[in-house]
Amino acid sequence: MNPTKNDIPSDKRTKLAQLLNDRLADLIDLGLQAKQAHWNVKGASFIALHKLFDDISGEIQEYIDDVAERVVVLGGTAEGTLAAVAKRTSLSAYPINIHSGRDHLEAFSNALAAVGKAVRAAIDQSSELDDADTADLFTGISRGIDKSLWFVEAHLREK
Repeated sequence: MNPTKNDIPSDKRTKLAQLLNDRLADLIDLGLQAKQAHWNVKGASFIALHKLFDDISGEIQEYIDDVAERVVVLGGTAEGTLAAVAKRTSLSAYPINIHSGRDHLEAFSNALAAVGKAVRAAIDQSSELDDADTADLFTGISRGIDKSLWFVEAHLREK
């Protein structure tokens, strides 16, 4: 850990940095999955889905920056390299051989749901480590991920 005058005890900051880096990896992976869907979606709903995936990718980029900065604020090192993300991500690999809108909606909604679940767990873990600021950060991300999941799932409903 890097020196800081932050009054959260060092042992807790170390655990928080680990937690934040784990979720950072998930968010970076999720952002790449959104771009994979954005670039490769095909079908009658192309333009709507192309825009939806791009909009969600932009929101995820904001979460990534906020989480990485929180790691550094606590005295940690944000681990956002490809190697770190590949090692830490909890997400399933995104299929690269799909093209239909429905297939991308299914795959990406699965990833969104997984990140939402992990972020909600991180809220509780942050609270247990007495860091209301990190819990609040994760709470905001959770709301945004849930809203994105709602938008994606709405395209899966026929009626």
